[in-house]
Formats: sequence, structure tokens, C-alpha cells
Amino acid sequence: MGQQLLSKMENWQELEQKLFMRTAKRLPVTLVRGQGARVWDAEGKEYLDFVGGWAVNSLGHCHPVIVRALTEQAQLLIQASNQFYTVPQVQLAELLVAKSCLDRVFFCNSGAEANEGAVKLARRYGKLHLGGAYEIITARESFHGRTLAMVAATGQDKFQEPYIPLPNGFVNVNYNDIETIKAATSTQTCAVMVEPIQGEGGVNVPDDNYLKKIRAWCNEKGILLVLDEIQTGIGRTGTLFAYEQFGVEPDIMALAKGLGSGVPIGALLAEERASVFAPGEHGSTFGGNPLVCMTSLAALKFIIDNEIPEKVRQVGQYFVGGLEKLKARFEFIAEVRGRGLLLALGFTSDIAEELVLACLEKGLLVNQVKPNALRFMPPLIITERDVDEALGILGEVFSRRL
Repeated sequence: MGQQLLSKMENWQELEQKLFMRTAKRLPVTLVRGQGARVWDAEGKEYLDFVGGWAVNSLGHCHPVIVRALTEQAQLLIQASNQFYTVPQVQLAELLVAKSCLDRVFFCNSGAEANEGAVKLARRYGKLHLGGAYEIITARESFHGRTLAMVAATGQDKFQEPYIPLPNGFVNVNYNDIETIKAATSTQTCAVMVEPIQGEGGVNVPDDNYLKKIRAWCNEKGILLVLDEIQTGIGRTGTLFAYEQFGVEPDIMALAKGLGSGVPIGALLAEERASVFAPGEHGSTFGGNPLVCMTSLAALKFIIDNEIPEKVRQVGQYFVGGLEKLKARFEFIAEVRGRGLLLALGFTSDIAEELVLACLEKGLLVNQVKPNALRFMPPLIITERDVDEALGILGEVFSRRL
């Protein structure tokens, strides 16, 4: 793109340092263009993107289906508010209900908002049907968002400590341990909220029967099961929703990230008996606007019609096989974990940051999910050839540490 644009981009990075609140530690690269699983920086350097907007860009960058839906809807109607009916909103809700085990939908703008809505709905259910019960059991090492209430729900001290005192009503227990859930359940408990696979916690996969045990316990106690599928949903783990792999059905589910394939949308789904909001008890100014709903509808249709979840399962297995071969070569790799295209490499020491920078230099974007772990969240449309390229770069980077 030329030296002039490069100079502008460098100035923009300097301006960011002056203008933005210090809430993110950015990598030293300014991205200006994307196509498929590739992005380019201001110098024209190409990168293979295995971050995917933090598991957001389901169909990659600037997929024709996404661009067309955005363009066509922007010429018709962008925002109308929820005072009125709009067609794309109803169409997207209809498809989500048809393809899930749930009955009703509410649209918002992000994953944190979807989880906030899930918590409000569970509390409302507790007030109406459980004698005013309001506490929600969540798991340690979870991540449910950055609002004050969702920080309280998130079972990680590093997110909670700066904001103490936190809103009450959340009990954090060990993940993948049904006995701690049973011990924490009281007459004040209205729900258990967990991620089927913990994403920000390090891509932690529970035992196969963990969710089944939670489901059985919730049934026994008459409380709700809330699944946070913000990172695992919409094909990311090899089925449209991760709960399908664990043989359970939630009462409430939160979606976001991959639902919009790049546009900001969240969704709260509930079965009929748990859908207890009355008019005026919840809402969103921008939630479910025609622009994001039409784009999300196009993305979701493409994912379903082209059997993307099954392709994710196949490519994910291929990727895991390659990562396991790297683990056999390098002693500092402790573990390969995850499902589908939500995967992580765990290391024996805190080397993730240096590896992220080394991969960046070689043209591969990856994510440091923990000081000792790399996370891979590529677009769902990547190929085995893309995986081979990524594995080759990882191999080169790891070899430099020997």
C-alpha cells in the first residue's frame, strides 16, 4: 500500500496510545484488509488468521454472503427500534428456534448482554416460581463478560479483584465437578450457568457426563440450566450448538460471537416455561436491528445449508492430529485440548507471549489465552491446506526454542 499509508498507520498506533483507555494489549500490527482466512497489514504483509476476531468471523473476512446481506439491507432499513415489527428479526428468530431445542428469542448486541439477559431471566423465574430464589452457580475459570454483574459471574480472581465489592447473587465453584455444584445449591439457588467448554479460561473441556450430571441435578432441584454458548455455538465445536455433543438440552442459552460472522449481535434463547419476561422487563435499543439480523440470518443459513459444522469437525480432527505431532516433537508442549475449531496448546511454562510474537513475525495470528497456552479460533471455512500452513509456522517457531 506504499510508504505513505504505512506512515499514517504508524501514526495511528501512536494516536491510539494517546487517545484510548488502556483496556487492551495490542500486537504491533495495524490490519487494513481481510479476505477469507487472510488479513493484510499496512505494509501489505499477509497473515493467516487463526484468531478470527476472537471466534467471531465464522465465514472469514468479507465473505460474499456477508457483504451482500449488509449492502442490500443497508439500502432498505438499518435501525427501527423494537417499538415496531421488522422482518429480518423474525426470520432470524424463526431459524434459531427451528434449529435449537428452545422456543423463544431475544436479540441484543453482544455476549455480555446475552448473559446479562440470561441472568435476569433466571432471576425472574426464581422470583415467580422458586420463592424468590436469585442465586446463580457458576464455575471457576469461566468467562461470561465484562459488565459488573458478569465479572461477578466470571470465576476468575484477576477479573474480579479490581472491582470489589461485586454484585451479589453468584456462587463460583470448581468446573467439571458436580459435587461442588450440589454443595453450593440452596433454597436461594435459581440456576446453574456454565460454558459447555470454557473458552477464555483456557479451552477447558469437561468430562463427557459433566453436563448430563448438571442437567439431572437441575431437574431434581427444579432449577434452571443456563448454557453460555457464546464461544462454542454456531458450529465452532463441530455441531451447531455444543450442547448437542453432550446429550443435554438447556433451559436458557446465550449466543453471540459467531452468530453474526463479524457484525455485533447477541441472542438469548429460552424454552417456553422459562420465558417469563413481561413487556417492559427487558429491552435493547439496538438489539435485533434489521442490519445485524439480516446479516446474521445470511451467515446462519450458509453455515446450515453448507454443513459447515461437520466440516469443522473434520478439519478440527485434522488440526488436532497435527498439533499432537508437534507435542511429540517438543517437550515444552504439555497438552492439546479443545473440540472442532476451538483448540489450545498448553505449555510447561509461561512462553505463550513470546510465541505469539514469533508467529506474528512468520505471518500467523494466534491468541495467548493464558500465559502458558495458545488458543486457535480460525474461521470455520479454513481448509486442511490452511491448517498445514499454520502447523508449518508453529513448527518453525517452536524449533527456534530448542
